Amino acid sequence: MDALKIISEGSIKAERPQFNVGDTVRVDVRIKEGERERIQAFEGTVIAKKHGGVAETFTVRRVAYGVGIERVFPVNSPFVEKVTVVRKGKVRRAKLYYLRNRTGKAAKVKSDI
Repeated sequence: MDALKIISEGSIKAERPQFNVGDTVRVDVRIKEGERERIQAFEGTVIAKKHGGVAETFTVRRVAYGVGIERVFPVNSPFVEKVTVVRKGKVRRAKLYYLRNRTGKAAKVKSDI
């Protein structure tokens, strides 16, 4: 068990992004297309954070062209270049799955001052 802890501590990122559920974030993801690499931005609301340590993930939701899109990003992935907090949100839940059923202004998260 100690060997697993040693290996996992080596793969955790040193500078982890500081954000919470309800925040609007911009995630820059490195994408390989054949031989080339580029960085793609995905901006949306963080609706969940799961697990911890090496396996920690967060789910970001956005609505594009009337269709809801959710992506799950591992916090410690080498493909996640950086996570920028665009806006802080004020929520009272750990998981915001109820936003999936809401549209328009009802799907907005209050801003934290």
